[in-house]
Amino acid sequence: MRLSQTAEYALRAALHMAEHDGGTAIPVGDIAKSLGVPRNYLSKILHQLARAGVLVSTRGPGGGFRLRDSPDQLTLAEVVSPVDPIADERRCLLGREECSNINPCAAHGRWGAIAESMRAFFFETTLADLATRGGKESRRKQAIP
Repeated sequence: MRLSQTAEYALRAALHMAEHDGGTAIPVGDIAKSLGVPRNYLSKILHQLARAGVLVSTRGPGGGFRLRDSPDQLTLAEVVSPVDPIADERRCLLGREECSNINPCAAHGRWGAIAESMRAFFFETTLADLATRGGKESRRKQAIP
């Protein structure tokens, strides 16, 4: 599974906010500069996350974005889903319309375990889990696998 660029930027920005979680809003320009991403594109993404309730947006002087909840309360799925939904159902790796335990494709058994592990990672990992590992530089201009 590979995240879209939009989902990657959303996740990187949320991690940036988690690392700077002081309850104050961070201007989008500061986040964009720190992450090395286009400001206008990031602004649209952050507004989308604010509409979804992941972030809180504040206008005017001292305005910007902050996390709605503490980093240990926000899962990666909550951050990524508004911009790149994580499917509840697993799709067939080989593209078959009907693929199940009863009528499996050649990859069904092995792919099922991998797909479920990836899904669990997004739903069980919080921003705090990732913010405490690696430094700010590890997320600057670096794609998330």
